[in-house]
Amino acid sequence: MVLIRTLALAAALSLACAGAALAAPAKTKAKARQAAAAKAAPAAPAAGATESAPKGEDADALRRAAQNPVANMISLPFQNNTNFSYGRYKQDQNVLNFQPVIPIKISDDWNLITRWITPLIYQPQLTPTGQREFGLGNLTPSFFLSPAQPGAVIWGAGPILYLPTATDKMLGTNKWGGGPSFVALTIQGPWVVGALINNIWAGTQNSRVNLFTLQPFINYNLPDGWYLTSGPVITANWLTKNGEKWTVPVGGGFGRLFRLDKLPINAQVQAFYNVVKPTDGANWTLRFQVQALLPAH
Repeated sequence: MVLIRTLALAAALSLACAGAALAAPAKTKAKARQAAAAKAAPAAPAAGATESAPKGEDADALRRAAQNPVANMISLPFQNNTNFSYGRYKQDQNVLNFQPVIPIKISDDWNLITRWITPLIYQPQLTPTGQREFGLGNLTPSFFLSPAQPGAVIWGAGPILYLPTATDKMLGTNKWGGGPSFVALTIQGPWVVGALINNIWAGTQNSRVNLFTLQPFINYNLPDGWYLTSGPVITANWLTKNGEKWTVPVGGGFGRLFRLDKLPINAQVQAFYNVVKPTDGANWTLRFQVQALLPAH
């Protein structure tokens, strides 16, 4: 039920973004110009109708932007992760991440790419006397300085912050923190291959965070907007004992870029099995993502 409610929330928020992006044209246009445009343009589909994938170079450019963490395009992803058999009592955990990516032009040569991860967490019972919790986790905004005209290797580097926004101690550690973050990728024909890496330090003494994250990603683009994808999130909690530090998932899935009326939407589903995990870690994860794409200018 939690997964269904969370996916419903993601869908509602995505449609809200689509509605905002598809606002009516300015009223100041002359009636004669509107009439001429109406005669020249083909009839548009009804609002909310799903069109086929964009064709040709347009589809390729949009897919590359959707798969590039530092693309010069506004991206509004809602990513839902359901972690099965998590915790001491092997129950399901659910994490819905809203992670908007907004590029800011600094100069003709440099862009600042802002990426906020806002987790909404359902936490099952983890201790004999504990209760289930639902609320906000720790926000982790990243800021990547990236070349506006990259070469064969596209990259970005900057800080990641760790904010004390968790609404319960079971959902996060409310300490200030941060660390370095770096992303690099290359696009070769239908392939998009890269990785994102960071390490966060927060807190002191018995209330600390020291978490490493590596997310390699690989995409193979197919005709008609479809693609194959794999983006496992590998983590290491440096504060736990040996044998409990690493979580290493293996898996992947597929996705498609299409249009909701005129708004480009990127949707994908992936499944991962944790080949290495802590004792109380989830056995496997199902990820579903819906991403709206908007021009940066």
